[in-house]
Amino acid sequence: MTPAVPATAVVLAAGLGTRMKSSLPKTLHPIAGRPMLRHLLESCEAVFNRIVVVVGPDMDSVRRAAAPHASVVQTERLGTAHAALQAVPQFGDGDVAVLYADNPLIRPETLRLLLARRQEAGAALALLAFRPGDPGHYGRVIAHDGVVERIVEWADATPEQRGETLCNAGVLCASAADMRRWLAEIRPDNAKREYYLTDTVALARAGGGRVVAVEAPAEELAGVNSRAELAAAEAVLQGWLRRAAMAAGVTLTDPGSVFFSHDTELAADVTIGPNVVFGPGVRVDTGAEIRPFSHLEGCTIGRHCVVGPFARLRPGAVLDSAAHVGNFVEMKSARLGSGAKANHLTYLGDADIGAHTNIGAGTITCNYDGFNKYRTTIGAGVFIGSDTALVAPVNVGDGAMVAAGSVITDDVAPDALALARGRQEAKPGRAAAFREAKKRGR
Repeated sequence: MTPAVPATAVVLAAGLGTRMKSSLPKTLHPIAGRPMLRHLLESCEAVFNRIVVVVGPDMDSVRRAAAPHASVVQTERLGTAHAALQAVPQFGDGDVAVLYADNPLIRPETLRLLLARRQEAGAALALLAFRPGDPGHYGRVIAHDGVVERIVEWADATPEQRGETLCNAGVLCASAADMRRWLAEIRPDNAKREYYLTDTVALARAGGGRVVAVEAPAEELAGVNSRAELAAAEAVLQGWLRRAAMAAGVTLTDPGSVFFSHDTELAADVTIGPNVVFGPGVRVDTGAEIRPFSHLEGCTIGRHCVVGPFARLRPGAVLDSAAHVGNFVEMKSARLGSGAKANHLTYLGDADIGAHTNIGAGTITCNYDGFNKYRTTIGAGVFIGSDTALVAPVNVGDGAMVAAGSVITDDVAPDALALARGRQEAKPGRAAAFREAKKRGR
């Protein structure tokens, strides 16, 4: 859904984020496996027809994360209004909304409401406000019946004003023409000698314009400026993802211990046990069961598969329908065919395994020689005995059997039995003689 009038989102992402104590720019810290900036951009893409990201100097990584959207550089960090001023040539026509990249959880519905409210109220300026559980040092919005009289920074507020619970989220919306004019008029008349975006409220009212507040859920608008706030935002988003999964027909036996990626795809009638972690790029088809303490990333799970407990599926792992991966099994760039099983203590890397094949406990595909990766191909209906090492590249034909403890270095023909281990010898009485010799100190 696009706005009724052309609209531009200006996303301020030039902040250093010193409280994060990190070499990674603040806006690139991930929530549910995706940088904060990308979360906000996705919401903006659903609402605005133009997006401009303001970055700081030497922030090429942020610029790349913002692509394909335009980006401009704030060479000197002189305040939020100064940052927005750098984007003025990109404003275009229609409305302009200024947002902050460290407010990653604003939903498209809230942004649409902001645009619509300004138009419906005939207001010069609309802003987002919220009521946090702890208002703390947020700026207070002094308003009556949704009409804003002023925004008071906490440091400048009277005790009575500090008692107000409606707080400024920092997100503003106005016509492009008004925003251009106000940004040019703002002066650094404050203790920090910075250009404050909130001064647009006073300028709008001084020009006889109406300023309205749109109150939005606090969980969408809390900023992220520290690791603790990053964890709080992660908790909010995980709560949304869990509730959405259950509403779509997924069973979570212990929702609070399951962690999703932003792009996890789960079909109806999937069951997920406690302490399961989904990295990016996971698809799970209907009827599958993910048992406790499993970690999945970049993999595809077919219908009625069983994974875990304590399984690890890495990028490129594919399970066809009704396949089983059990405890302490790791798969990477490997496909397990329909009805195939690898139930215990196994590593399957760079492998193709046919339908209804059984992989015994302790089996490994030796896929790496220190320089290159090689594939193992195992046909359908194969039995691989326990503690087998398959030294790739190697092929095992349909219906073949591999004896336990084998090291397979050559191809195995279909329906053949392969044994590759030393012959057992028994020396009668030698164990007793050994113990007796030890007792005599020899």
